[in-house]
Amino acid sequence: MSTHRNIDRICCVVLIFTLLITALFLWSDKLGIQNVSAAEYESALFDTSKVHTIDIEMDDWDGFLENCTDEEYEECAVTVDGEKYAGVGIRAKGNTSLSSVAAYGNDRYSFKIEFDHYDSGISYYGLDKLSLNNIIQDNTYLKDYLVYRMMDEFGVDAPLCSFVYITVNGEEWGLYLAVEAVEESFLERNYGSDYGELYKPDSMNMGGGRGNGREFDEENVEEFFGADGEDFSGGRGINPPEEGADGEFGSQRIDSPESSAAEPGSEISGNSEDGEKERPAAGQGGAENEPPAAPQNASSAGDSSQREGQGGGPAGFGGGNDDVSLIYSDDEYDSYSNIFDNAKTDISDGDKDRLIQSLKLLNDGEDIEDVVDVEEVIRYFVVHNFVVNGDSYTGSMIHNYYLYEQDGKLSMLPWDYNLAFGGFQGSDAESAVNDPIDDVLSDRPMQAWIFSSEEYTELYHEYYEEFLQSADIDGLIDEAYSLIAPYVE
Repeated sequence: MSTHRNIDRICCVVLIFTLLITALFLWSDKLGIQNVSAAEYESALFDTSKVHTIDIEMDDWDGFLENCTDEEYEECAVTVDGEKYAGVGIRAKGNTSLSSVAAYGNDRYSFKIEFDHYDSGISYYGLDKLSLNNIIQDNTYLKDYLVYRMMDEFGVDAPLCSFVYITVNGEEWGLYLAVEAVEESFLERNYGSDYGELYKPDSMNMGGGRGNGREFDEENVEEFFGADGEDFSGGRGINPPEEGADGEFGSQRIDSPESSAAEPGSEISGNSEDGEKERPAAGQGGAENEPPAAPQNASSAGDSSQREGQGGGPAGFGGGNDDVSLIYSDDEYDSYSNIFDNAKTDISDGDKDRLIQSLKLLNDGEDIEDVVDVEEVIRYFVVHNFVVNGDSYTGSMIHNYYLYEQDGKLSMLPWDYNLAFGGFQGSDAESAVNDPIDDVLSDRPMQAWIFSSEEYTELYHEYYEEFLQSADIDGLIDEAYSLIAPYVE
């Protein structure tokens, strides 16, 4: 009888323990427990010590290419470093780059792979979406890669990336950059399962981005990018290095000036065919080479004349859209449609109210510590300003950034640096090299608060010095060069 009673008690204890464990799994999101498996892909596909391989299998690849500008997902199978994933979704991606590829008669699009598009149970070691960038307009093949690596190593929450060689149905397609999509997996990896809200503000009425630019006229491509399609570097004719008898790929490093491949960093400054026609990049002075404005409180950002003088850009190129500049106008949701319509997380009216209130305080220059992740944002702008990227929040188009908000606190996340190092609307390398690090833009409140305060300006300078002392940029370039030179050649 005693033995029977003990067995009952043991069973009760086991049952209670099992229920507690089950509750932890079911309510882990609410308890803020991070799913550590979500970051397992970091050591797999995003191991930067090698060039990875991806083979895309699709029955009607030619038909898919013909309809790429529709940005509709099609089913395919992908084999990543020898591991096959069937039944995943693929579509073309990009803004102006998407329509530009089509306009120039090039079929080497950028792609987005959505592992769980057709089956929510499929992921790549926890990764839900993957961007495959065609490295367009970057003859160095390094700009995006370098900036993401520098951002990450300097403590900025940046997407993971690595070089991949793509084949389609077994045929060579070329060297791409694989980039972790800034969506659910990224958020879980950086902030845990109890993450905040994510937005990708954009008001461009050109380009093929989803929801941004469906009215783009392909005839505008030559006007904006120049008539010479050579800027869109990277055709399909890039062959992988041949495997030697010892099983190693490529013994040749392209070091001589006579080589067809450039020395590391030799083209890092970039070019723009129409640089003289376009307004200068923000912070480099206007037509009369006037200096940048003196630091002002961000609350003055609403003055339209100041915005025009700070590179607001023509209509359709970011001009006249205060919300993408993160300027507070009023409490109406419609005033921030370019933010809320481009939310990457499910948002409620409460989320909208909280963001608007944060923008109001940001623009007033009040309680900055409460509405801005000060260290994260300063570190972001240190690297961002160092690489001189005009195709961004601080440029005339005012886009290519993610806005992250959690509990009313804002931060910036990096995206799209293929035109960095002076490659966007820059006239020459000298102007890019001498671009001021204190680039005061009173109509960009997410940056203006830094220079409206002596304390924050000093902190920015301290972080800038730290970056210059700690960043091993030459090492990153040499490392990447040794990996991709045989492919690029």
